[in-house]
Amino acid sequence: MIIEVMDIIPKGERVGIVGIGYAGFAERASTKDHPSNSDTTNTNTSTSTTRYSYKELMFLAARMAYEDAGIIVRKEDRISFICCTEDFWEGNMISDEYMPDQLGAVLRPLCTVAADGLYGLITGFMQIRSGLVDVAVVEAHSKLSDVVSRKEIVRFALDPVYIRGINPDIDPYFIAGLEMNRFLYETGNSRESCANVVSKNKGNALANPRACYASNVDSSTVLSSPVVAYPLTSMEVSNYADASIVVVLASEHKARMLKGSTNGIVWIDGVGLCSDTPWIHDRDLADATYASLAAEMAYRMAGIEIDELSKYIDLAEIDDTFSYKELQHMEALRLCRKGEASMLVNEGCTARDGDMPVNPSGGSLGVGYLVEATGMHRVLEATLQLRGSAGSMQVQGARRALVQSWRGLPTASGAVVILSNQ
Repeated sequence: MIIEVMDIIPKGERVGIVGIGYAGFAERASTKDHPSNSDTTNTNTSTSTTRYSYKELMFLAARMAYEDAGIIVRKEDRISFICCTEDFWEGNMISDEYMPDQLGAVLRPLCTVAADGLYGLITGFMQIRSGLVDVAVVEAHSKLSDVVSRKEIVRFALDPVYIRGINPDIDPYFIAGLEMNRFLYETGNSRESCANVVSKNKGNALANPRACYASNVDSSTVLSSPVVAYPLTSMEVSNYADASIVVVLASEHKARMLKGSTNGIVWIDGVGLCSDTPWIHDRDLADATYASLAAEMAYRMAGIEIDELSKYIDLAEIDDTFSYKELQHMEALRLCRKGEASMLVNEGCTARDGDMPVNPSGGSLGVGYLVEATGMHRVLEATLQLRGSAGSMQVQGARRALVQSWRGLPTASGAVVILSNQ
């Protein structure tokens, strides 16, 4: 039985993004212990985020978001705070104990969502739509430069009997290799198109001041990089980065009070989320079922006809943790039919100036992988687009954006949000 988000929250006021802030990014995290650390095309070699604690990154991002929203959070009574963290990545138990100070959330309602940042955004959306609060502050961060056992954390999430027990030294990226192989086989998408995704996204990232891994790279270089888990190569794996993103959500009446008008407000038109089976051996490795189901929920809430997505969506910021994931998610989100993602990428339809721009920001391949903050990074980039503030990355005439996230290996959890400036 699938319980849809739109079935459990009342139809009330619209919810909008009134403030957004970030810190970190281009001051990139160390690439130690990552398969793509052999990538010599990275243009930014700064590691200065290592001098900031995650609390300092959170504080800087929160201050920017509050100034953007024009809000003094300590004066707000009907407010909640949501942090998206995972104890294993944080390195301590009950990590939400360490979140209130830097957000101005002391003695205020604060909850932790142990999932991708889009789950936190949807939680805040539901709290406001239910009438519980007028304002919700959502934060997610990555401080992977502090983590010395990244692969071990992912490996620890594998089934201890049937998967991890086969080989205690098993590389968790084998899952991505299996998925990629099966996806390409069943859909007929080409190996070269996966490399073209890397070339496109790293190229798009050259215009993004937040990008850590922007470069001009051709598909042949991508394909000839060392194999991580056949057929996946090291340059097809997004690299780690440090960042914190804070989003301030508000009900429509509160948003108008804060902003004085609807100018600059980005509205949340639809949301959806889904977690597929945790058992790798029970999944259809060729399909991103979590993305399909989450998208159906979000489209229905937003009043979008799936067969006419191009009429409703002007750009998409979707998960590209691995090169093939962008193609797989495009098809799961119905941006194209099965087997057609390669054609769209190869013909330039998904370029920034194409018919359906996909990841004009550079995505995770160009900007960096942010674990639980990955979805919030997509929200940041889409919000800037819909405000007309994306600079040289701007997609002209952008009115509505599709944002999608995946929590990463070894999960099958994802979320979809539809944003608009109308």
